[in-house]
Amino acid sequence: MHIAFLTPEYSHPKVEKAAGIGTTTMNLANALIQEGISVSIFVYGQNNNEVFVENKIKIHLIATKKFRFATWYYYRKYLQNYVNQYVHIDKINLIEAPDWTGITAFMNLSVPLIIRFHGSDAYFCHLEKRCQKIKNFIFEKKGINNAVAFISPSDFTSKITQYIFRINNKSIVKIPSGLSLEKFHNANPNNFEKGLVLYLGTIIRKKGVLELAPIFEKVLRKCPDSKLIIVGGDSYDQKTKCESTWLLLQNALNGSTISRVKYLGKVPYHHIQDYIQKANVCVFPTFAETQGMVTIEAMVMNKAIVNSNIGWATEIIDDGVNGFLVDPKDHDAFADAIVNIIQNEKLNQTIGKAAREKVETDFDINKLVKKNIEFYFTVLKEKK
Repeated sequence: MHIAFLTPEYSHPKVEKAAGIGTTTMNLANALIQEGISVSIFVYGQNNNEVFVENKIKIHLIATKKFRFATWYYYRKYLQNYVNQYVHIDKINLIEAPDWTGITAFMNLSVPLIIRFHGSDAYFCHLEKRCQKIKNFIFEKKGINNAVAFISPSDFTSKITQYIFRINNKSIVKIPSGLSLEKFHNANPNNFEKGLVLYLGTIIRKKGVLELAPIFEKVLRKCPDSKLIIVGGDSYDQKTKCESTWLLLQNALNGSTISRVKYLGKVPYHHIQDYIQKANVCVFPTFAETQGMVTIEAMVMNKAIVNSNIGWATEIIDDGVNGFLVDPKDHDAFADAIVNIIQNEKLNQTIGKAAREKVETDFDINKLVKKNIEFYFTVLKEKK
């Protein structure tokens, strides 16, 4: 079997962008190769065209193209023709793409298409209770309609996406996104910087970063030696039209608090483990997510987590057992959970150990890849 991924992201130095979709795709691709499945990656929206093979994976970088009019349509048709060409050359059996932006809208692919729910614009708009551009909904709806089946990382995401797009009579299977556990090491979990609170992720309103201002101010009242490290790319704020969400967060911090906060911007993926390892507690006060890969990456590093308590989070964290689930708007409760971890070393160790065990049980890519392969074969069998 030969599986291809059409994606805007992939975790590779030559690729322009790699966030959750890129990490998830890379983890699954490498695991599929280990199981003897051939893999091709088509990464669109790049600065240049290039094709190369690495770790037995054939990677196509496909440059952005501009057309005299209707680029949104003709670029999709260009991608369609490019992919179909290699479907024939390399005998690709199945293509997987994300729901985000509806890239597969208007495409007529020559093999079955599976959509994985990484979180569509419609999905995030629904969770954030904000209006979506009609054009964006149409693209995503058409992309969804072109798929023969779907994979969702959580029951919560499946339910919401099914409701938004009125998906009926098509198979949706829950398969969480997984990690290559052998790539995550923390030889001494008890060696960390006491009081270091770490946030990892895009600096954007939907991730709850603006809640960190009042939360961390409350943490400092009880743990004055604490500090907050923020790692992630800055972004435009839709609500205020401000070019920098980090600037909004800075403005929300009082003078004494801001001296205890450090923003590092976006760092290379291979350095993320270093920051997680130093942290006393990792925080994710997000309002909109499908699963939260970075949360799982912190858990596998034996870290105590304080996470949002919304939908998907209850499927990765058992509250009070392998992490804590708190309403991000309840600043007192969120701060108290952080303080409790900082002040209670035994609790920190217990929760961190249980977090690692949870990932080993539920999010090991070497186990989950078999579920993906089984589903791929089922889809191909049904389409014969």
